[in-house]
Amino acid sequence: MPPFPSRTGEAPSRLRVQVVDYHTAGEPFRIVTGGVEPLRGATILEKRRDALERLDRVRQLLVYEPRGHADMYGCHVVEPNNDGADLGVVFFHNAGYSTACGHGTIALVTWALEEGVVPGPRVVVDVPSGRIETWARVEEGRVRSVRFRNVPAFVWGRGLRAAGREVDVAFGGAFYASCAERVEPTELPRLVELGRAIKRDLEARHEIVHPDEPELRDVYGVIFWQDEPGEPLTQRNVTVFADREVDRSPCGSGTSARLALLDLPIGAELRHLSIVGTEFRGRVVEHAEGGVVTEVEGSAFCTGSAEFVLDPDDELGTGFLLR
Repeated sequence: MPPFPSRTGEAPSRLRVQVVDYHTAGEPFRIVTGGVEPLRGATILEKRRDALERLDRVRQLLVYEPRGHADMYGCHVVEPNNDGADLGVVFFHNAGYSTACGHGTIALVTWALEEGVVPGPRVVVDVPSGRIETWARVEEGRVRSVRFRNVPAFVWGRGLRAAGREVDVAFGGAFYASCAERVEPTELPRLVELGRAIKRDLEARHEIVHPDEPELRDVYGVIFWQDEPGEPLTQRNVTVFADREVDRSPCGSGTSARLALLDLPIGAELRHLSIVGTEFRGRVVEHAEGGVVTEVEGSAFCTGSAEFVLDPDDELGTGFLLR
């Protein structure tokens, strides 16, 4: 990788990026707070393209080893599309830039309120898939949880065959395939490979594209789920997404996709558990053309802050990924 730019005659300078780390229901989220020039573009989707084309080494620096790991997730905080929103965000992970991230939205809003970036408790966020309204539950000056109202979720297809399984596909800000399987930590190696095979088969056989925005396309994640015995409206899941990345949380946008598939009455609450036992609570709040509007609630906690440095003499550059 070429060195970072410097003025003629000077040695290349070190890149320094400041971050704050959170987790939402166990899933990491790294928020860029300094050291990176603003993303360019009039809309979030344009800023997302700019991140890929011009600043992808920042994503690599923060996600790849030795500063991150294959299951790291994060974001750039950007200006919203217009004055109707408080924040904008571009999400990133081990394979690029997602169009939606529920756990990241919860962490971002928690950070923005705790740091006084926005007053709250209502915070409107522009994400690549659209505009999201959120509400924080604040007690004694602390953010206890964040509930977000997602973009409309809808069923794309039911009863599809992929990798020898029957799967359903739904949109919850991104496209997710859902497949009933046993969800236990010991099953993870098998589920990761099965998730890759399902995604590959679905994309080979179908063109999965949002009807209104062609940039929202393809299978982002595969949700493996099981009903919890004796517990009504309770499911356990694990989502495999990006390049074999495993969501430790119940997956926020995936929860919206599951709600679309479950066809629940308005107000009925789904208790959605993760593979590590943490939970989100989701419900359908209204019907939309061809789908439903959902709300998902969860909690995020600060885990630390850091300044990550890339020395121009470091032969590993922005890093590597091992699986």
